[in-house]
Amino acid sequence: MKKRMLFIFNSRAGKGSIKNRLADIIDIFIKGGYEISIHSTQSYMDGLKVAKKRGGDYDIVVASGGDGTLDEIVTGLLKGGHTTPIGYIPAGSTNDFAKSLHVSKNMLQAATDIVEGLPHAFDVGKFNDDLFVYIAAFGLFTDVSYETNQDLKNILGHAAYILEGTQRLFNIKSYNLLVHCEETDLEGEFIFGMISNTTSVGGFKRLTGPDVMLDDGVFEVMLVRKPKNILELNEIIASLLGNADTKLIEAFKTSSLTISCEEEISWTLDGEFGGEHREVNIKNMKHAVQIMLSKNEEVPLIHTPE
Repeated sequence: MKKRMLFIFNSRAGKGSIKNRLADIIDIFIKGGYEISIHSTQSYMDGLKVAKKRGGDYDIVVASGGDGTLDEIVTGLLKGGHTTPIGYIPAGSTNDFAKSLHVSKNMLQAATDIVEGLPHAFDVGKFNDDLFVYIAAFGLFTDVSYETNQDLKNILGHAAYILEGTQRLFNIKSYNLLVHCEETDLEGEFIFGMISNTTSVGGFKRLTGPDVMLDDGVFEVMLVRKPKNILELNEIIASLLGNADTKLIEAFKTSSLTISCEEEISWTLDGEFGGEHREVNIKNMKHAVQIMLSKNEEVPLIHTPE
């Protein structure tokens, strides 16, 4: 009996390169023994709706697009109560989560790894009533990914984020926060914060710190305090580049935390707008989803399945 696959892809992600690979990808899946249902996303959150409604009817759900597309499919499956494993063919501008999992940039190889690979569990974040796959963030630069025009993303790729982001350095907004978790309590003015489960953010490595595991039940948290002058700003930048330590950056690991502010803060979840909130409760959902990864390459950031 053939296995059933739901293949959801975003034809506009990246430079739309999946269009030229679609026939070959489908051929790989068919040769791998799958009966395939194909859905091209039609609008924002369309992938979420399809995965939520239909994800439980299949043996695997494959997503192709950027990290936002992957977020939609994972969120849809979990909100639908489905435990269906997923496959991922990255086709976006940055593909942070794919880099963390060592998913091949070559679409045909990624498709082959889905067919021939092994399932690995990874953690997912619960953000109030929403979900995120690899990052929840606020403050400086975090609106770049969802405000940068899609066509600009396609043409310039990663450079689009940098071009858009550098304009924000001259108008840094801060937020007076209360942060509570089992490990620490913090208070003060912060210009940036991220709760992540990845080794790459916006294409930049080393921002999330050392010893990152994607299935260990904890997030890496980084909160950047407001600099009082240009020297302190330079100190922060040097620390982010790995060239110095600073007391202006709070970094720790935790399985859950609460962040409160007197004013509403705009959040981004996996590069997409996550709403405005005065208080957020963030929890790690350990081993929430299984993803098919290459059996030929050990993934150092995730434990080997038993």
